[in-house]
Amino acid sequence: MLETSTAGEAGQVSGARVQREPKYWALKRHLLDLLEALPAGSPIPTERALAGDFNVSRTTVRQALADLTVEGRLHRVQGKGTFAAEPKLAQRLQLSSYTEDMRAQGREPSSKLLDIEELPADADLAKLLGIRTGAKVLRLHRLRLADAEPMALEATHLPLARFRGLRKHVSGGGSLYAVLREHYGVEMERAEETIETALAGPQEAELLGADVGMPMLLLSRHSFAADGKPVEFVRSIYRGDRYKFVTTLYRA
Repeated sequence: MLETSTAGEAGQVSGARVQREPKYWALKRHLLDLLEALPAGSPIPTERALAGDFNVSRTTVRQALADLTVEGRLHRVQGKGTFAAEPKLAQRLQLSSYTEDMRAQGREPSSKLLDIEELPADADLAKLLGIRTGAKVLRLHRLRLADAEPMALEATHLPLARFRGLRKHVSGGGSLYAVLREHYGVEMERAEETIETALAGPQEAELLGADVGMPMLLLSRHSFAADGKPVEFVRSIYRGDRYKFVTTLYRA
């Protein structure tokens, strides 16, 4: 015969479940409520104060703060404290340049050219760019900023034979798409883009001002001009705590 639990037994089970809720989770929920009322840049209580107020260990406090930092709700500054973060930049998925995207959001875009070099294309990259294996490719490695805040690392690959002299046009920063349009008559028409997740390594973390292991958004874009020819292959790493992508979906 099947046994049925009584209301009292059910209440005990429910209570047990409540008791098993991790302590850091309760603290995290409290901090989320606190952040709703705080303007961006406001400091939150110290680890010591939070541990004392909620009778939890510093380890529990750090876990809650780490979760909220990864989610982009908190911004931690070494030696200064923890602060309410600015809202994430919500970027629409569309074929536009980083410069155009930031200006559309009222932010001032800028780029720091970290490296520019000519490389022989391997088989995969040659196929993407419509060139023979071993043909020269120009790779631009840039740090992308918005209002002087690091946002993304970008590695752009272009067929050198098609864009000779490009190096001198991009060394000063600015929009690559504008350079391609004004100096080479290239208008972008379409692109295939994939978005994945990745964790920041030491180099990415240092350049982006993030923690090692911070979740990142990894974008790969394969762009084509109006004449149907491939123009670029780009791999970008965006800060997951500062960026999110938005798109409109239509039923097929």
